[in-house]
Amino acid sequence: MRNLVYLNMKLTELAHELNISPEAIKRFIQDFDLDLEECIFTNFDVKKDFEKFARENSDFLRQYEKDLDENKSAQQIAEIIKQPQENVEKLIQESQDNIFDNGFFRSSVSSFGIDQKLGGNYQFVYNYFGSKTSLQKRDFIGYRDLFFYISGVLEPFLNPQQIKDWGIHKPAGIILYGPPGSGKIFWASKIAQIIAYQFKEVKKHYLSTSFVDGKKTSFNDFLLTMLNNEKVLLFLEDFDEIMTERNPEKSVATCDLETQDVILHHISRFTSENLLMIGSANSVSEIDEEILAPGRFDVLIPVFPPNAAERAEIILFSMIKGLDEDSLLYKILKHNKADKIPFWDTVSARMKTFSNTMVIDFSQSLKKRIKNLYQKTRNEKLIIDQNLIIAALREAAAKLTPEYLDQVARFLDDAVINNLEDFQLRIKDLKVELDSYKAIDEPRRTIGFQHNEGE
Repeated sequence: MRNLVYLNMKLTELAHELNISPEAIKRFIQDFDLDLEECIFTNFDVKKDFEKFARENSDFLRQYEKDLDENKSAQQIAEIIKQPQENVEKLIQESQDNIFDNGFFRSSVSSFGIDQKLGGNYQFVYNYFGSKTSLQKRDFIGYRDLFFYISGVLEPFLNPQQIKDWGIHKPAGIILYGPPGSGKIFWASKIAQIIAYQFKEVKKHYLSTSFVDGKKTSFNDFLLTMLNNEKVLLFLEDFDEIMTERNPEKSVATCDLETQDVILHHISRFTSENLLMIGSANSVSEIDEEILAPGRFDVLIPVFPPNAAERAEIILFSMIKGLDEDSLLYKILKHNKADKIPFWDTVSARMKTFSNTMVIDFSQSLKKRIKNLYQKTRNEKLIIDQNLIIAALREAAAKLTPEYLDQVARFLDDAVINNLEDFQLRIKDLKVELDSYKAIDEPRRTIGFQHNEGE
């Protein structure tokens, strides 16, 4: 009967019961590199093994939270965790920027998280988690930081008490911004899933006057219909183009001006009518400031290209998705030990700034090449060698154009301005990857990037 306690318990409920903040628990999951799938469901129900761990180790979690909230020097951290001070300083310097203030590290640094990364023994944590969720069945590939950031934004939807206790209201509009192919529509649909809203994509023809079943209709009519529906998330692509800043030097399409006016006219009703609009943008720098005003689209969420570790996971996920263990491709992958993430680490490291789409393109290209080779040899033990991998990499890199790299550069500028504190590591790592493409000689193109095909 004890297992009944584990059913349908929210993270916030568990945190309240144990007298630990939900934010501390989220940070603990990240510090200790726990898979989201081992801890929580997409709707923030707590999984059985994690609840068991949290209940039986609540004293440690409270100790972890207390340490997280305290300012401390590198020397104090070293004394707490009994690690050499120089190792502590080096790890913090490598992993986090701009956290040193007047001789002390701000409270965003966890002594225990540092200790874990330096080899401290925390096996008691990992002993609680059983079999790892199959990569094929995961809700997320990497992106724990983005998931928890988004969960903070969505807290008023998940915990109405926030409105009552703190006056923190649900956002009316959110902008997901990132380079093409970074997964903005995925995150929009995931947000709808998290808050249990109906996902509705706004098609381009909705934005102009048109005829549906012989009746004249407009975007205003469409939006009013959505406002009358129960719990709707409206997803609007090309948000930066539609909501571009108005000025005498730039012409804005009449259709786009009408769309802006309709949204601004009705947006005050969005939260009361349980409607959330999410716009997808490559950049936010040219969006009209009226649109970004408080109470409108004032929540900006950056969607980064995957980092090297995430790229390896995406490759493997794409390679094995939908495969039975007796399928030919799975047998070939297993023979090459390519059914494990480490096999893909080398090629992943070469995919600097690759979007999710490019990584998946690589996987699809490689699948076809493996199939063609098998059809020639009929050999289930064929070798997935560098020739196959490099050929697939070249094909996928076709989308890695100077124009795309320029878009990544503009995205980085936006992220530094709007989300630096929350995504320091991602910004730092992406900048390093982007810099690897900068032209050494005087560039022939004004944007200053070159596409090195072997990278």
